Amino acid sequence: MSNEPEQPSADAKTLSLGIIFLTIFIDLVGFSIIFPLFPAILEHYGQSGLLQSLTQSLDAFSEATGAGDRFTPVLFGGILGSLYAALQFFFAPIWGSLSDQYGRRSVLLVTTLGVFASYLLWGFAGNFFLLVLARFLGGCMSGNISVATAAVADITTKENRSKGMGIVGAAFGLGFILGPALGGIFSQFNLLESRPELARMGINPFSIVAFAAALLALINFLWVRARFVESLPKDRRGKGESRNPIARLSEKFPPEIAKVNLTYFVFMFAFAGMEFTLTFLGADRFGFTPQQNAWMMIFVGFILALVQGGLVRRLAPKFGEKRVAIFGLSFVSIGLVALGFASSISELYAGLALLAIGVGLCSPTLSSMVSLFAHESRQGSVLGTFRAIGSLARAVGPLLASFIFWWFGSLQLYLFGAAITAFSVWLCSRVPAPSKD
Repeated sequence: MSNEPEQPSADAKTLSLGIIFLTIFIDLVGFSIIFPLFPAILEHYGQSGLLQSLTQSLDAFSEATGAGDRFTPVLFGGILGSLYAALQFFFAPIWGSLSDQYGRRSVLLVTTLGVFASYLLWGFAGNFFLLVLARFLGGCMSGNISVATAAVADITTKENRSKGMGIVGAAFGLGFILGPALGGIFSQFNLLESRPELARMGINPFSIVAFAAALLALINFLWVRARFVESLPKDRRGKGESRNPIARLSEKFPPEIAKVNLTYFVFMFAFAGMEFTLTFLGADRFGFTPQQNAWMMIFVGFILALVQGGLVRRLAPKFGEKRVAIFGLSFVSIGLVALGFASSISELYAGLALLAIGVGLCSPTLSSMVSLFAHESRQGSVLGTFRAIGSLARAVGPLLASFIFWWFGSLQLYLFGAAITAFSVWLCSRVPAPSKD
């Protein structure tokens, strides 16, 4: 754009950080808002042809193997949740690379509008195919997390990069709180109970949930359009790189970036499995109701937001990103062990606190390390690959975790996750400390 400033003003940077926060926050709301709805979605759409065949196959497998009557909804939820994350994996490097070439603002405008359209489509999803199509569109557009993260790198110095990434992490934490909460609250309102004739328009029992999320997404789009100042001047833009996510994973990054990427994948693989099975742990071991499970998730999200939005901003400049990341990963591993052996609610919440503190410390500092190792003209593409790796872990982690949870038990699952996270501690120790010169 001809009227783009060569360098955003201090006020514009502050405002842009707020917009970036909202964008990532809404992406995470979209990812998690459907979590409490899986059993109800399965019941509502279960008579459709494709879904009926799938559930009958899962029920037959469950009965033949003795996996239990919860196996079908758990695995169904894992598949639907993994679809969203898998699409983020494919599209994060695409949007990141495009933003390196054409600027962050234009890509954010396209993708935030697309997120709004996906929720609107969900609101009128009268059949299972339209629901899947809506989640498909939402997953594609939510790959813009890589663009938002790159914009943070654009407007922060190397010295305060971890502070900026802490804001990204706080958005993740709050999105993880509000998403399931919105899904649970608004699912109590069913338009079809008072207006059954609306079913002809595709209105479904989850339309209020979808329309609430659509309103948030529309506000985000309008705010980006009105107030976001382009954070990547034309003289700092690259020519764009390969947008094939598989090719990007096999690309020969500098060794330090490749090591951070591997560390992040291993950690996120273990955390994603915990994240998805946590509510099943509460219900299976402690008999938690949906409301009690919601409070448990809110507790985790609150600590995540507190640590990533405040504590990490003070620790990273003092101790360095690498050391804080190692501390965080160690806390995650210990927290998973505590969750595995928790026999009381107080022990459960102690393990959750350790886990949330650890994730709050390691997630933004690993992001910051990748950004510090990358050239300024490649922030979007490098961070796009980094976020894609996280999405890939979120796609495969819940599926494997669901099998282990119901086949072997929660103790074995969380000890397995703790061992994987301990391995990520060792991987992180092999990464050189990033220079801020």
